[in-house]
Amino acid sequence: MTILVTGARGAIARCVVDTLHAAGAPVRAASRKPEDTTAPDGVDVVDFDPARPDTLAPAMDGVHTLFVYAEPNGIDDVLTTARTAGIEHIVLLSSLAAATPEMLDNPIAEHHLGAERPIAASGIPWTFVRPGMFATNALWWAPSIRATGTVALYHPDAHVTPTHERDIADVAVHAITQPGQYGKAYLMNGPESLTQRQQVELIAAASGREITIDELTRERAAERLPEAVLDLVEQTDDVPQPTGPTIEEIIGRAPRTFATWARDHAHEYLSASPKL
Repeated sequence: MTILVTGARGAIARCVVDTLHAAGAPVRAASRKPEDTTAPDGVDVVDFDPARPDTLAPAMDGVHTLFVYAEPNGIDDVLTTARTAGIEHIVLLSSLAAATPEMLDNPIAEHHLGAERPIAASGIPWTFVRPGMFATNALWWAPSIRATGTVALYHPDAHVTPTHERDIADVAVHAITQPGQYGKAYLMNGPESLTQRQQVELIAAASGREITIDELTRERAAERLPEAVLDLVEQTDDVPQPTGPTIEEIIGRAPRTFATWARDHAHEYLSASPKL
């Protein structure tokens, strides 16, 4: 039976598709814009858009396992179609925020719980992959760095534990392919607590270009970021964040560092447009 990976234009889903295909697993990539979606040779790309329910059943035909991003809008139609199609396992890319008690009234947590709760109640076996901050969030800085060599930051010494997209994908592939995954929720942090300033320094070292930080006031930052994000940044200013053992326990090796991620994406800060 086939594995359907939705959101295949996204960084993590692309890695999931690539890894499954390389392992010889029967995988199908799905996207709202299949014409703009690239996949390895031999992998079919199909239309899948919860806002257009008529796309769901054809995409799920013959599918055993469904990998989805957390998108509350349309989740009821997705689950109804999944039950009809005989889907036997849903792997959801969620967020660590959904498992953090002090964040449960945060819009980020609410968004992800808006997908987790109906999936958990659907009667279909599930696994939740709950990473913290994606290392790919640093690609938000790429246009400014390419254009001016500067990056605007609110509280540059706020800490994060960025996780490489390939490590998140490896955990998702484990959840998809290994037995005994039903009902599990994997909480994941990156291997190191870094300030935003340290992230910029590692990107500068990897790309070979000088990068200047423009420190934002709250008022200026509010023009760019949601209030909930600004509150989180303030809470982590000069406060190291916990790292976690989950990734290493699952994939059997140390997770990739942000320095590795910066080397993998150095070209994004020099010329090519980033793939978020």
